[in-house]
Amino acid sequence: MRVAMFGYQTWGHRTLRALLDSEHEVVLVVTHPKSEHAYEKIWSDSVADLAEANGVPVLLRNRPDDEELRQRLKDANPDIIVANNWRTWLPPEIFNAPKHGTLNVHDSLLPAYAGFSPLIWALINGEKEVGVTAHMMDEDLDAGDIVLQRAIPVGPTDTTTDLFHKTVDMIGPITVDALGLIASGKAELVAQDRGKASFFHKRSIEDSLIDWTWPAEDIERLVRAQSDPYPNAFTYYKGERIRVIKSSVSKACYGGTPGRIFIREGDGVVIVAGADARTGRNRGLVIERVRTEDDTEYAATDFFKAMGGYLKSA
Repeated sequence: MRVAMFGYQTWGHRTLRALLDSEHEVVLVVTHPKSEHAYEKIWSDSVADLAEANGVPVLLRNRPDDEELRQRLKDANPDIIVANNWRTWLPPEIFNAPKHGTLNVHDSLLPAYAGFSPLIWALINGEKEVGVTAHMMDEDLDAGDIVLQRAIPVGPTDTTTDLFHKTVDMIGPITVDALGLIASGKAELVAQDRGKASFFHKRSIEDSLIDWTWPAEDIERLVRAQSDPYPNAFTYYKGERIRVIKSSVSKACYGGTPGRIFIREGDGVVIVAGADARTGRNRGLVIERVRTEDDTEYAATDFFKAMGGYLKSA
């Protein structure tokens, strides 16, 4: 089939690479200009560079809403559009233009975790598996009928970085397999259960701020979800912002006020956590490694030289 590709960053790059290596012909690529957004500078393989290196026409757009793009798409005459990590809404006159419509590839198990940063949100929420979904695009974001969906388990120590590498390797195969089903007329589309849908916003630096009223188990997942190279989970100590690089859940239960720097346990320092920490029934968060604003990393037992005091939200 003749394919036009809309995509960005490493997700779009993997999609385009798979298309170029397939039996299909890539006739046009549309991608976003480079961004200085903290999350868009991560996993930023250039779709434009890959397209140009392979002689594929490229358009750079923040939004696909101009007449030149519509005309270029019409002239390219694709049988289908494939989209992955396109960051703004595609209007119906774009996604419905090819005879087979638009196949969108999204890194979650839809209908859950539609929208942005699905791996981070899923890890924070303790999901047991994540995955990739290839679905047909319609007027609602990430809501169209599913062509293929594949899942992988989330391990007890997995970080978002681990999950990224596992799911990004799934993009090429699921894209090519879904196109094969569509081209052969064998695709069996499955409607999404909208009663099970959830939609998440883009993450910002503020979303990494630790709330010590959360249970320790949830904070520990937040730390893993904000693993390098993502903006790390952070808190404030004596007015200085510190990033929590490694943590675990305490073996013992600790009572008191959330955020209290309490006691050493194992290789770290226990911080009291949970809205009901006063009951003494909660596990604490064992901070094992921290990083200061000058990018110096410390073992928590070296950084917190004395017990007492509080970690705060500002």
